Parts: sequence; C-alpha cells; structure tokens
Amino acid sequence: STNGNLRGLFPRSFSPQSFGQTQNPECVVVQHVNIQGLGRTKEDLLGYEISDVFHAKNLIDVMKRAHVARQRLLRLGIFKDVEVLIDTSEGTDALPNGLDVTFEVTEVKRLTGSYNTMVGNNEGSMVLGLKLPNMFGRAEKLTFQFSYGTKETSYGLSFFKPQPGHFERNLTLNMYKVTGQFPWSSLKETDRGVSAELNFPLGVTNHTLKWEGVWRELGCLARSASFAVREESGHSLKSALSHTVSVDSRNSAIFPSRGALLRINQELAGYTGGDASFLKEDFELQLNRRLFWDSVLSASLWGGMLYPIGGQPSCIADRFYLGGPTSVRGFGMYSIGPQSEGDYLGGEAYWAGGLHLYTPLPFRPGKGGFGDLFRTHFFLNAGNLCNLSYGDGPRAHLQKLAECIRWSYGAGIVLRLGNIARLELNYCVPMGVQSGDRICDGVQFGAGIRFL
Repeated sequence: STNGNLRGLFPRSFSPQSFGQTQNPECVVVQHVNIQGLGRTKEDLLGYEISDVFHAKNLIDVMKRAHVARQRLLRLGIFKDVEVLIDTSEGTDALPNGLDVTFEVTEVKRLTGSYNTMVGNNEGSMVLGLKLPNMFGRAEKLTFQFSYGTKETSYGLSFFKPQPGHFERNLTLNMYKVTGQFPWSSLKETDRGVSAELNFPLGVTNHTLKWEGVWRELGCLARSASFAVREESGHSLKSALSHTVSVDSRNSAIFPSRGALLRINQELAGYTGGDASFLKEDFELQLNRRLFWDSVLSASLWGGMLYPIGGQPSCIADRFYLGGPTSVRGFGMYSIGPQSEGDYLGGEAYWAGGLHLYTPLPFRPGKGGFGDLFRTHFFLNAGNLCNLSYGDGPRAHLQKLAECIRWSYGAGIVLRLGNIARLELNYCVPMGVQSGDRICDGVQFGAGIRFL
C-alpha cells in the first residue's frame, strides 16, 4: 500500500500508555507514526527503526529522535529520500498534547547500475556494478561487480542480508574470481572462490567471522622469474576460517585527530579441507592525539606471524609483505625481506611502526573548505620482515626481528579522498638499507586506504 500505518507491528496499539508515557499536559505524546510511500518494503522492518520516536518527552526531543530515525532508515540503503513531517494529532482519540509523525519515503529502483573508480593500496581500478536492492523487502541486496585495475581484474556476485532492527549484524555470501599481478615477485595469481561472512557488534567491539574456500592458480609473470617463484607455480586449494575483532574510537578513518584503533585478525587454514595448512595472526594499533595549532600526533604499530602446520612450507601467496609508500616509506613496493634473483618472496613474521605529525597547510589557505582536504606530513617509519625457525624459542624470534631494521624519515603532503582513501606525495630518506632492498630515495607517491 502507499500508506503504511505501523500500529499493527507492536503487541498493543500506539498509545501513550503503551510506551510508558502519561497524559501530562506539560509534555507531548507521539500518538501515531505513519510511513508513506511504501511499495515492496515490509513494514515490520521499519518498525524497529522508528520505535524510539514514541519515547520522546517534548517537541525538541521528538525532532531529535525523528532525525535519528530518518538516518536509520537511510542507512538501510533501500530509500533514495526520507522526509519527516510532525503535526498535531487528529481524530476521536487525539490528545490535547498529541503529535503524529509521518515519514515520507521514496524507495530505490528494483535494479540500479553504477560506474566509478576505486583506489586501493597503490592501485587504481574502474568498477562497474549492478545491484538489486531490497530484494525481498527487508533490506537484502544482491550485487554483481566487475573491476578492471592496473594490477587486478575481478568479478563477483554477493548477497547481503542484515538482521531487522540491528543493521550492524549482517550476513554476506560471495562468489568471485580475481586475477592479480604482483610484479615485485614476478607472480600472477588467479583466485576462484566462495565465502560466507558474519558481522556483529559485541559491546564496544566489532567482530567478523568468515569462512573462505578458494582455488588458487599461481604462475610466473615474466620469463625472468626466479626458480623460487617457479617452484610455487601451480594449483592449490585453501579452506580457511578467520576471525577479526576491532575497537575503533577514532573520529575519522583518514584524518583522525583523536581516538585509537585496535584490530586483531586470526586465520586458520587446513582444518576444513584444502592443501594449505597454517595459523596466521596479525594486528594493527593506532593512537592519535591532537596538539596545538590543529596539529595531530599519530603513532602506529603493525605486526604478524604465520606458522605452517603439518610440516608443509608456507605458500608465497599467504606470506606477509612489507615496504612501499603505504607502509615503510622510502622503500620500493613490498621490497623488504627475503628475495631470490630479484623476486621478493615475503616472510612469515614482520613488524612495522610509524610516528607521524600532521599539520594544516602553511598559512591555512582555503580554511573551512578545499584546504581542509590537505595536511602536511612529517614521518618516521621502521620495520623488519623475515622468516623464523620456530624451534628456537621466543627470545631467538625477537632477536631476529630486531636485526637488520629498515627505517626512514621524511615529509610530504597528504590529500584526503572522501572518507575512504588518501594520496601522499612524500620526500623520503631511507636508512638501514640491507642487501637486496629496493629503495626510493627522494620523492615517492602513494595511494591507498590503509597506511602505516
């Protein structure tokens, strides 16, 4: 229907007593909430999103709660527009202080298409997509996406299903094929896989549980590929369970001025099938503090370890990589650590740390507008990547990670691209260079969504 009244969604009709309110003439009572413009959307889904409006005590509170309800409706991704109308109640059951709140919604089309560009870690791509939003009337979404990039080409089909009333709790199913090139390793990889991902909050933390089954095909990118890379070529099957927990109190993901981020990820492969068997742990920590003159001091620490299971060596596709404009600046992309004949093979353990000072542009040009997209940037980075002998004990592992530390310092300009990515143009001075490392002594450009 075009006019959906939500009275029938609750155990009792919408009355002040139903929601613990009294008929005190000094307060207002929200008597009815109407949703106009509904087509295929189920009314029970919206009842969860707007029910808080009935607890308003005065007109200002009604306006605030209605605005929050409007934002909750928009985040479902099933409405192009939501308007709110507040009026006095009418009818035989109208109270002198009663109010009616009406949400006028415009649903999105059954089929939508999109074309955009996407920035990854030092990679750009063109993305074409088709989307079936609100498939069954409860904010479900089916998406087909094709991406063609400088180093990666992919296409995939995904189905997204949120829990009514708790949009942060959702399930995503994926089928995909990804073909990527990794010139630092003279390697190309084609992945064909399926995955199931469950996201949910728990207190102040957010959790992701994921199962992934992927058929991997590794090959040489060039005839000059090293023998170590050629040995890795061929087909393999990985079946892995992973869990990610994160706590994020930052006020911005790109230019945070306060708050902290802690993200811990565990991945276990081999126990649900496949020929890849390992336990992989990695973490990310970031702290931000505002200083004088709108400057921000930021400290970051990354680390991880991969432990092969069953006596099998780890695969080049599962190891960690380090170096480049998004991690230890002043070094070539992923050009730190073990290598063979100029091809970088990755490592089973790593750490990386960064200390950054962000300041506004000198003399604050464009303050309050375009100029706020830029920051000047002073940094000090350090890190190491290596393989460990797991029978030597923790002390030997720490000693090896503390050897041959690469580090760099420099300054540059950072540009924010929306709220998901950023560009950096830095002048870098690499230090602690080891034999086989590729360096970028001077100006280095970086683009990505995750920076050390």
